[in-house]
Amino acid sequence: MSALLVRWQAPGPYVVGFSHRKGGVSEGPYRSLNIGLLTHDDTARVEENRARLFAEAGADPAHVSWPRQVHGGNVVRAGGRGMSADAVWSDVRGEAVVVVTADCVQVALVRTDGQAPAVALAHVGWRGLLAGVVGAAVRALGGVKLAAAIGPGIGACCYEVGEDVAGPMTARFGGEVMSSGRLDLPGAVERALVEAGCVSVERLDECTACHPERYFSHRRDGGITGRQGAIAFVD
Repeated sequence: MSALLVRWQAPGPYVVGFSHRKGGVSEGPYRSLNIGLLTHDDTARVEENRARLFAEAGADPAHVSWPRQVHGGNVVRAGGRGMSADAVWSDVRGEAVVVVTADCVQVALVRTDGQAPAVALAHVGWRGLLAGVVGAAVRALGGVKLAAAIGPGIGACCYEVGEDVAGPMTARFGGEVMSSGRLDLPGAVERALVEAGCVSVERLDECTACHPERYFSHRRDGGITGRQGAIAFVD
């Protein structure tokens, strides 16, 4: 693990990393590497945290795309402004894409096996998963010979849900994604990736709610918390 990022050694010319909460300048419930502007953290501190993240990844801050996440199934190409989506992709060398999370799962996707390089990131909660954001992100990269990595997110150990969530998730992904009233969100995401045709799926398998020293968690912290994220680009 680098100072600010857990790197995925993606198969190809890519830089992909998942951030945690260490190494920034924020204080209180946002300590320390909060990269979420839509929190009550000091804006200048968040901007400094983002600058540190970009520097750690080797990304040009002038060429970073950061969509406004809405828990849906939309995917956009990098470079636009005012984008509302939960997945973003790029095939332009050095054009970084970013998503942020605080319990939802981060997913990175890359083209493999000699295809023209391209990368996508998705922010996946249960709503976006049911809305088809995983399959849409896979299709955005062409849908063939893709590798994926599932970053940190809330695990089945901590994610209690009601029937309003359990029912649709079980109907869509099978009973194995539920156990004793708890949802295995990363497991459901993996099922969606395999179903969409990914040739390989790796998992970080770290629960954000279980590790307050490492990750922000909306559920654990009652909504007063920061955001970690993922950053990726074609190198």
